[in-house]
Amino acid sequence: MDRIRVMLVEDDLFWQQNISSDLAEEEDIEVVVVAGTKEEAVDAAFRYPLDIILMDINLTGNNLDGLEAMKEILSKLYEHGIKVIMLTSLTERDVIMKSFQLGALNYITKVSYKDIVRAIREAYVDRSTIHADAARIMRSEIQLMDLSPMEREVFDLRKEGLSKQQISDRLHKSTNTIKSQLKSIKDKLTYFKGN
Repeated sequence: MDRIRVMLVEDDLFWQQNISSDLAEEEDIEVVVVAGTKEEAVDAAFRYPLDIILMDINLTGNNLDGLEAMKEILSKLYEHGIKVIMLTSLTERDVIMKSFQLGALNYITKVSYKDIVRAIREAYVDRSTIHADAARIMRSEIQLMDLSPMEREVFDLRKEGLSKQQISDRLHKSTNTIKSQLKSIKDKLTYFKGN
């Protein structure tokens, strides 16, 4: 039986040990290498035959270097079929969207790390159900694509808690224009309660 070759990219020793230990119990999965920095991850990706990379996002502080590592690896090894699953504690919309834009196949938070085995197996056969940790944000983001740039700006300000008058003042638009934009947003997004 072919084993799924995995690289774990994680700087925290606790997570390195726990994830590696859990994956070692699976007959069809082998952790080939563990990397703790962006540089180690990029180097290992070129030295080891890999199928899946489990990638933490913040490897040294809070600088999103896991995203940089993924971008560098996939730009040079994409044709090798390597798949990346983000495994992180971050839940910010922008980070999740950036991960998928750069080529991640899935996004799982460490709170849900027990789901990683299934995600690895699905990714290996190029069939991936986006994990619930990211799916809600992805669905929301897809819906927001229907908004015009002006509507998106109004939407974001309303979500920040600004009133119609505050949005009007911020964007130098009349209150009637903002009301019209909010109505248009509400018509497009059934979940939006902007009025």
